[in-house]
Amino acid sequence: MTNLCPFGTHRVLEPCGSLPQNAWKLDPSLPIRENELLISVDTLNIDSASFHQMLEESGGNPKGVGEKVLETVLTRGKQHNPVTGSGGMLLGTVAEIGPKYHSPTSVKKGQRLATLVSLSLTPLQIEEVLAVHPTMDQIDVRGTAILFPTGNFAVLPDDLPETLCLAALDVCGAPAQMPRIARQGMTVVVLGAGGKSGLLCCAALREILGSSGKLIGIERSENEPTRRLRSLNFCDELILADATSPLEVHELVSKSTQGKLADLVVNLTNVAQVEMSCILCSKPGGIVYFFSMATSFSQAALGAEGISSDSHLVIGNGFVPGAADYTLNLIRRQDRLRQHLVNFYSHQTG
Repeated sequence: MTNLCPFGTHRVLEPCGSLPQNAWKLDPSLPIRENELLISVDTLNIDSASFHQMLEESGGNPKGVGEKVLETVLTRGKQHNPVTGSGGMLLGTVAEIGPKYHSPTSVKKGQRLATLVSLSLTPLQIEEVLAVHPTMDQIDVRGTAILFPTGNFAVLPDDLPETLCLAALDVCGAPAQMPRIARQGMTVVVLGAGGKSGLLCCAALREILGSSGKLIGIERSENEPTRRLRSLNFCDELILADATSPLEVHELVSKSTQGKLADLVVNLTNVAQVEMSCILCSKPGGIVYFFSMATSFSQAALGAEGISSDSHLVIGNGFVPGAADYTLNLIRRQDRLRQHLVNFYSHQTG
């Protein structure tokens, strides 16, 4: 038998020697190996940048997104969007546990869980797409997935709807990073503040800042995410601007901060070409945190160099120890946020 690797390299078909995330193609076939966990998959939560790209390419037709996911999984053995390079995560039930499978989180057959590793590295087979939910970036399926010993996951709690947990856990690394990089008294700008990760980060930032500093949210227009953000009252100010227009964003943020700009800028948008808007909002020595999967490292690095920006550029890492518990507890603490999310996801699936 092939040597069983805790990182899953034994499932890599092309190219040999690659790690699963970098591989072009994985082997999702059954039976599972001794060091693997088999999941019966119900729902895929596609990352926002990937879902947005597929929906746009499908002319706004949700059915087309399901077809593209099926095609990608059949071709690559995983949901790894060839355009955005990203995937998402999944919700399912533990179907089988290999005798040599060991994980920091205990798990039992029949438990409901959400994976906290990207679909871009998860061996996946889909038998059927049952429904596509474009407002939630989720797809209901019948299928199976394989988790390696190094693949993080969260057992779902009983007190929150599963679809809400899936959506929140997909981005839990972002709000969980906020206590690491934000401090009282900071001026913070959040681009894409009305989206799923935006609301969670703004909630976390409001707790951290308290009545100090200033929290500025940026959304493109007066739409449903903007109205939702206003109603939750996390931000001290909400700016309407096109995040792909760096000079416009810079001018508005400069005006809002009396020319001082931001100590921390957080990019949670789901579109490309936002790097320079973020960097131009940052004061010298400030932090720019790129959580969006649409971010281009080269554009951010070379763009900052080109305008002599001394900002600290941070690439978002979805893994933070305790991120799942932090994010779900954040929702539990914030009554209005919890009620909004419960209503939204219950309505969408009802």
